[in-house]
Amino acid sequence: MTHPFEIEQRVTLPGSPEQVWEAIATGPGIDSWFMGRNEVEPREGGVAAMDTGGHREEAVITGYEPGKRLATRTATAGDGRFMAFEYLIEGRDGGSTVLRVVHSGLLGDDWQDEYDALRRGWPFHLHTLREYLAHFPARTAVPVFGFAPSADRTAQQTRAALNRGLSLSASPAVGDRAQAEPAGLPPLDGEVVWADDERVGIRTADGLYSFHHGSGTALMFHHLFGPDPDGAEAAWQQWLTGVLA
Repeated sequence: MTHPFEIEQRVTLPGSPEQVWEAIATGPGIDSWFMGRNEVEPREGGVAAMDTGGHREEAVITGYEPGKRLATRTATAGDGRFMAFEYLIEGRDGGSTVLRVVHSGLLGDDWQDEYDALRRGWPFHLHTLREYLAHFPARTAVPVFGFAPSADRTAQQTRAALNRGLSLSASPAVGDRAQAEPAGLPPLDGEVVWADDERVGIRTADGLYSFHHGSGTALMFHHLFGPDPDGAEAAWQQWLTGVLA
């Protein structure tokens, strides 16, 4: 049985409508704040694709008005599920822009848990978008993804292991300093810009780093704006695996 849902978020961003459009409607722009590696075919009827850890998801672009509106919709699954996204852009005085995001569709039988995860995730992602536009304007990032199972740990234990690996306290807060030393890469030294029960976000001089944790798993979505270091994804994967060993 399917269940309809709709999540609406509104955020004021430090950039022009053109800058916001580049961030939400191009592959390199999305790579700089959202998840995975992205491709966008710039036309109505084109394909928007995201690859996360070798898993590719595609959607059809159902609305394409540069600087104003982007809409996409996934194919309908055999059980009726689908997801639709609409991004509406409106410029404001003083060089800022209001972005309204509407995420809707049909979810399956376990819809409540999935809906709750989506609802909790959007504020974090839009905060990362704001960080990107505020601190790395006109730059694009190399996305880094990492995943490690932690089946023998509770969510609290996984969180504690990540905090130790980042030299953070048991209850990190915005403004705290974070440090880590993935092998073969420059040390991470940055400021916590987001902290909740499921994730922590860190900004450094040349990157946005996020660490997500739950029962049985840990994920990383990083956006690197400095020189593209060879082996960054492998180094961070090794770091994550070691932290949870």
